[in-house]
Amino acid sequence: MRKKRRKKHSVRKIVIRLFSALLCLLFVACVCFGMKGCRMYQRAITEKSIHERVEEIRDMDGFTSYPDLPQFYINATISAEDHRFENHFGIDLIAIGRAALTDIKEKAFVQGGSTITQQLAKNMLFTQEKKLERKAAEVFAALELEVQYTKEEIFELYANTVYFGNGYYGIYQAAMGYFGKEPSELTDYECVMLAGIPNAPSVYSLDQELALQRVKQVLRSMIRNKIITQEEADRIALEGK
Repeated sequence: MRKKRRKKHSVRKIVIRLFSALLCLLFVACVCFGMKGCRMYQRAITEKSIHERVEEIRDMDGFTSYPDLPQFYINATISAEDHRFENHFGIDLIAIGRAALTDIKEKAFVQGGSTITQQLAKNMLFTQEKKLERKAAEVFAALELEVQYTKEEIFELYANTVYFGNGYYGIYQAAMGYFGKEPSELTDYECVMLAGIPNAPSVYSLDQELALQRVKQVLRSMIRNKIITQEEADRIALEGK
């Protein structure tokens, strides 16, 4: 009996030591990539400040202000991309944790866990290349954006910079390019379509069948987040047929 207890105790100690070692490695990795990300962020704002970049976006042709964005587009985008947008401080720890577990399981960058604020930071300051230090740099930029701008301003800037495929950047180009109308004139179905495309613009902008599947995904997210009912979703889905 004593030998069995000693053996169990020994195994427990080994497991605890391994777990502690893994935690230490994870902490070191976080510090390392955090420092690299901080330097990347500092380089970006040294070249051009966030304020200067924001003013450049607002001076673009076709810039669409928040009041001119269809409310249904806003609701659909937040539901599909970042349903805790109104409540987080630029980063969503729950989404990051879930994405990290998925990426580890798939052994690839399958999910990013990026908030709308982080996506704006990426579009404004960094390249689209998937690197851990860039993800860390996004966090610093997102926190700064949340301090300097309101949620409405952040969403407005995001909508005017996000890529919709087919060479269309921003909601104005996308609305005119895909539907031949200004953003304020979009139907509910068109709003849902545009809310879904940025998830994978090179795919959904070229494949009509996949785009329709993405519309259904966005509608399901809106039902799940209690923005619309199943009956409303069914009505909107019929517009695309």
